[in-house]
Amino acid sequence: MNKEFILALEELEKEKEISKDTLIEAIEIAILSAYRKNYGTSQNVRAVIDKETGDIDVYTRKEVVEEVEDDQIQVALEEVLEFDPDYSVGDAIEYRVTPRDFGRIAAQTAKQVVVQRIREAERGMIFDDYVNRQGEIVTGTIQRISNETIFVNMGKTEGILSAPEQVRGETYNVNSRMKFFIIDVRKNLKGPQIYLSRSHPGIVKRLFELEVPEIQDGIVEIKGLAREPGSRTKMAVYTEDEGVDPVGACVGSRGNRVQAVVDELFGEKIDIISWGDEAPQNISSALSPAKVERVIINDDGKSATVIVPDYQLSLAIGKEGQNVRLAAKLSGWKIDIKSHSQYFPEEACAEDDAYDAYERAAGAVYDELTAEENPGAAYDEPADEVADAAEAAYDEPEDAEDDAAEAAYDELEDALPEEEIAGLPDAVPEQEEAEA
Repeated sequence: MNKEFILALEELEKEKEISKDTLIEAIEIAILSAYRKNYGTSQNVRAVIDKETGDIDVYTRKEVVEEVEDDQIQVALEEVLEFDPDYSVGDAIEYRVTPRDFGRIAAQTAKQVVVQRIREAERGMIFDDYVNRQGEIVTGTIQRISNETIFVNMGKTEGILSAPEQVRGETYNVNSRMKFFIIDVRKNLKGPQIYLSRSHPGIVKRLFELEVPEIQDGIVEIKGLAREPGSRTKMAVYTEDEGVDPVGACVGSRGNRVQAVVDELFGEKIDIISWGDEAPQNISSALSPAKVERVIINDDGKSATVIVPDYQLSLAIGKEGQNVRLAAKLSGWKIDIKSHSQYFPEEACAEDDAYDAYERAAGAVYDELTAEENPGAAYDEPADEVADAAEAAYDEPEDAEDDAAEAAYDELEDALPEEEIAGLPDAVPEQEEAEA
C-alpha cells in the first residue's frame, strides 16, 4: 500500500462520513486476521499502517526469558543482548515479521473485513443519529407494504410503521410522502431498527411546533394534549405574555396554521383551548365546544361534577362519550356531567309549573276575547303569540302563576291592534274562574 491508499481513505471519509482513523483501525484488524489465516501463527502479532505513507508492517511481540520454552512467544536473553544490552529478563521485544509474499490472498481477505467494518461503522453512525432524534418528526416515503406492516424510506435507513401505530381512516400508498413520529430506535444484527408512528399524540405536538413560531420560540407552551387518532384531538396552550393570544397563535390567520396540521392528519378535528391556573376553568374549557354552567370540585380532590344546560348535555358528553373522555384526559380530572334539571330537580318542577301557568293564562285571555258576540278569526294570531310568549318564558320559572298570567296578558295586549285594545278585559281572570 502507498500514499494513494491514504488519499482514498480520505475520500471515503468525506463520502461515507466515517473517520479515517476508524477505517485504518479496521484495516489493521483485517490485515492481522489475514496474516493469521494464511500463516497459521499463534504469535502475539499486530499490524501497523503508517498514516502518512500508507506502508503496512506486521510485528510480533516476544518475552525475554533465560531459557526458551516456546519460541513463538519467547526469546532468549542471550540472543537479545547481542544487539541491545539494555534488555533484561521479563522485558518484551518486538520483531518485524512482514512476509514478502503477503499478497493477493491476504489482500482479498483484508478487503472483505474492511467492507464489513465500513458497513458496521455506517450502521453505528445511523443509530447514533436517530437515537438522539427519538420523539421527533421525520419525513419519509412509503417504500413497500408487507401484510399490515409499512416500510418507510428515510434516506440513509428504513423505518417501520406497524399496524398498531397506524391510524384508521388514513390511506397509505406506495411512494406516498408523509410525516412520521419516531417512537423507538433499536440496534440489531441487520442494523438500526427505527419504529415510527402516526397515532402517537406527540406527532400533533411536533406538527404545531413546526407551524407555530411562538411555540418554537417558547412564547406559547403546549400544556397538555389528548388524542383519539383519526377522530379528534384536544390541546391546551398557555402563555405568560399578556400581549399574545395562545389560541389565536395556534389557529393562525384565517386558520391557516391549524389547517396545515389538520391536512397532515387527514382531516382530524382539533380543539385548542387556553390553559390557566384554576382547575374549574380548565375543566370548563376542556369540555369545549359545550357551554358549562358550573364546575364543582368534589371533596376527594380528584373528581369534579360539571353542570350544563339541558340542551347542552349531549354535546358535553359527545358521541360515544368522546368529548368528556378527552376532556378528562386533558385536564387530569375525573368528570361527572349532569344536566341542570338532573342536578336541580326542584327547579325543574318549578319550570313545569310555570309553563303550565303560562298555558292557562293564554287560554284564559283568549276565552275572554272570544266571548264577544262575533269572535271572528282575528284573535287567532294574537293567541298564538301568547302561546309563543308562554314558551319563551319557560326558562324563567321564578315567577308565580299569577305573574306568569300577567306576563302573557301583557304580551297579548302588545300584539293587538290599537283599536282592539279597548276590547280587552281590565285584568286577567283568576285561575279558578278561567278553569270554570
